[in-house]
Amino acid sequence: MLARDVTYVEKACAYITRDGSEVLVFRGPGHDGFQIPKGTVEPGETPRDAVYREAIEESGLATFERVDHLVTDVWTRRESPPKRYVRHFYHAPVHEPRDSWTHTVTGTGDERGAEFEFSWLDLSADAPFALDLDDYLHTLTGVDGPVVSEVVAD
Repeated sequence: MLARDVTYVEKACAYITRDGSEVLVFRGPGHDGFQIPKGTVEPGETPRDAVYREAIEESGLATFERVDHLVTDVWTRRESPPKRYVRHFYHAPVHEPRDSWTHTVTGTGDERGAEFEFSWLDLSADAPFALDLDDYLHTLTGVDGPVVSEVVAD
């Protein structure tokens, strides 16, 4: 396989946390396991701008204490041809009183109109995440995790 046969897609991923101990998750169509607000970085958009937009479109949350970049990696999904996702992970703490809610996705993406059921998951929970989206949760707890520069998934 030649390098030109690989597609690169830039993604912005949001670890939205509450009280320093919980992360916002949802279960979405087409994937097993928990997901976090995330999406494709649009042309002319920075990853930071994309993570704000995706968080608003997917969760309805729009006010964050701050948004900090955690890590950028390359995650490969073996397809034909394979896709490589350049994933930018951000941490966005919030003050959110609701324990759970349903949000209808806005924006122009494929998920527009889908309803996501949001809830909070304890950061120490050993729970299954889709698409290896939990790879960097350890950075929020201070627990050592794997040092990863590239992740390959089937």
